[in-house]
Amino acid sequence: MSLIESDPKALDPELTVTKSSDSRRIGSIEPEQEVETTLVIDHHAERALCWKFDCNAKTDGLEKDLHFKSNQYNVILSVFYVPYVVFAPPVAMLGKKIGPHRMLPILMFTFGALTLLGASVKNFGGMMTIRWFLGMSESAFFPLVIYYLTMFYRRGELARRLAIFYAASNIANAFSGLLAFGTFQIHSSIPGWRYLFIIEGAASLLFSIFAFFYLPRSASASRFLGPTEQSLAYTRIHTDSSSVVNEPFNLRSALTIFRIPATYAWIAIEMCVGVPLQGVSLFLPQIVARLGYSTVKTNLYTVAPNISGAVALLLLAFASDATKLRFPFIALGFVLTFVGFIVYATIDVEKQLRVAYFATFMMTWGTSAPSVILSTWYNNNVAHEGRRVTLTSVGVPMANLMGVVPSNVFQNRDAPKYIPALATTAAFGVVGSGLTVLLGGYMVWDNKRRDRKQGIKLKARDVPTSKLREGPREEDFRWFL
Repeated sequence: MSLIESDPKALDPELTVTKSSDSRRIGSIEPEQEVETTLVIDHHAERALCWKFDCNAKTDGLEKDLHFKSNQYNVILSVFYVPYVVFAPPVAMLGKKIGPHRMLPILMFTFGALTLLGASVKNFGGMMTIRWFLGMSESAFFPLVIYYLTMFYRRGELARRLAIFYAASNIANAFSGLLAFGTFQIHSSIPGWRYLFIIEGAASLLFSIFAFFYLPRSASASRFLGPTEQSLAYTRIHTDSSSVVNEPFNLRSALTIFRIPATYAWIAIEMCVGVPLQGVSLFLPQIVARLGYSTVKTNLYTVAPNISGAVALLLLAFASDATKLRFPFIALGFVLTFVGFIVYATIDVEKQLRVAYFATFMMTWGTSAPSVILSTWYNNNVAHEGRRVTLTSVGVPMANLMGVVPSNVFQNRDAPKYIPALATTAAFGVVGSGLTVLLGGYMVWDNKRRDRKQGIKLKARDVPTSKLREGPREEDFRWFL
């Protein structure tokens, strides 16, 4: 018998549990209604978050039009990460305080407005300024999206929901290639990359207004759910996500997450994730350009790898949720990325175009999945909401900070092969895979040690999160693997 069954008082006082966590009946709610409620939440809570564009402007003359010198393009890419990392924790904490349903649209609006302003810049200094404030406005966006989704879904449901959001981002990256193709065909005195910024900025800005008025504060406060469904939504999160639902933010309590050694392992893995993730995101057009196609075709040929990356992400995330395992799929993603970069770096691209292009697919297969499942992994193991948002606001920006590495190793002087950059990115894949396996192995060992000590065999999903406020210090704690 699970601890959820043995301690019904841990649930909402008006609701009771009479079966196991996978087949329970809560009050008068049948299991089928729980599935239906989840589908309702899918439809309304997530679709307002699925919008993010990347930029392919470099391939249409941005450097030339703004009179960049030597590696100034790399500099404007790198400067983004300073405010991105510095401001992520305080902005995320503010978002926890006022609610992510309000903070996310505000960040979105700011990001869109700044992208519109980017279309008007005339020189390197202007673009540097825009990039700095873009870093501030986007700093806590993804951490708050992740935290927001933990307010709607149980631990075993989170990976595939988060993957849907990230897949939308990947597909947006893919269609930004098509969008770039379209804007680059506009014959005008205004360069195509400026049109690209105008379209992307305006779309984000307009959608943020809709999201501000539409997003619910939490699952249990969703206007599209009835009273019974709201009660069920509350109970789902209380038993399998948060120790205290909608807990007010307390900075002192939140910072105690850094007393847990696993926190630093997760952050280190995030840093390893960041190099291939950002390398592919920022430089896939340049990598594909080595295949020898024109600017237009280069942007078109980035579409398929990005879409395949989204499909691979969904497959791995759904498999992770189905098996209730995280670290094996994170390690697998690292391996796919490593193989993709190594293949591309070691073959004669001009003579083996098909193999080289297939290698770009492998790069995308193994970049997004480790990031998504890693975020899910540590959110699954932190029941305290304040600590959860704090860890995410440090971990996710650290992964993005590592974009500084590919921004500086993808040097023009190494074109078209970019061997140092490809080798460096592959090396981070190897290290990340190793750290993931080591941490996962420790968690397996620690769970068995706790089982022996208590004389009972438990899994993470057997213990209600209402009992796990203090994490590993709790006797009943089990790592979500």
